[in-house]
Amino acid sequence: MVNSNSIVFSITTANRCCCYSSNTAALIHYSSSFKLHNQLRISFGFSSQLGPFTSTTSTTWHHAISSDSQGETSASAGGYWDNLGYNPVPTDFMYTMKCLEGEDFSDGGLQPFGSIQLIPSACILNYGQAIIEDLRAYKKQDDSILLFRPEEHGLRMTVGANRLCMPAPTIQQFVEAVKVIVSANRRWIPPPDKGFLHIRALLMGTGAVLSVTPAPEFTFFIYVTPVGKCFEESLKPINLVVENEVQRATCGGVGGVNAISNYAVVLKAQAAAIANDFSDVLFLDSVHNRYLEEVSTANIFVVKV
Repeated sequence: MVNSNSIVFSITTANRCCCYSSNTAALIHYSSSFKLHNQLRISFGFSSQLGPFTSTTSTTWHHAISSDSQGETSASAGGYWDNLGYNPVPTDFMYTMKCLEGEDFSDGGLQPFGSIQLIPSACILNYGQAIIEDLRAYKKQDDSILLFRPEEHGLRMTVGANRLCMPAPTIQQFVEAVKVIVSANRRWIPPPDKGFLHIRALLMGTGAVLSVTPAPEFTFFIYVTPVGKCFEESLKPINLVVENEVQRATCGGVGGVNAISNYAVVLKAQAAAIANDFSDVLFLDSVHNRYLEEVSTANIFVVKV
């Protein structure tokens, strides 16, 4: 048995390594043994629902998971979760993986949450070569963790990467990375009905460029943050204003993928809407300027009754 701060690992007779978090009775099964050197190395895999699972790949934890003596966020007392908004909160770990142009992603792992370094000539800073994916992790009543179709987000990242001339992690690498980061930051997942863990994955050209060319180096990066209500109105109706001048996406553009350049263009219209007591902006199509397209950061569905 190895006690790594708040995480206890043990080997059972069925050759399954079991991880008990000190703050909960929840059990995560790791199939295979582990070795403890300068880093904790565990072979494990996940199902779409975090809880008991079986082994599929090998992942390296670069830092042992730590937490306070109670195994909970220090802010979780005193109604912290009730006051959780929709703003970034520093958590424990982030995940990074790099590759060079013409190569494949490999050797990803956890790092303590913090700032990242970029050179001024990085392609993402100069030409916006990057895409994002957003997922959610929910805690269920039985303390298991639920993800919604992470493999579909991995597929969409692959499609977006191709559009922006970037290599992408495989779908399996994407899904495993998401589950590693969620498991490492488990204590930051709000209780049921109090919110969710927002998972932000980025793929960006971080290599140096001067001319308009793809970056020579790329970084896949994930961070997470606990989130409360997306809208203060919760499930109440929200007020949208129809935008007649600014288009959210244009034919032949990158509106079909989650390019980071898609979002700054909505800020002016969104700020004007909020200043006039609207919740968000409803954009129209760029061809006829009459058909509903989407709101600032999400699709819209209309049900005729």
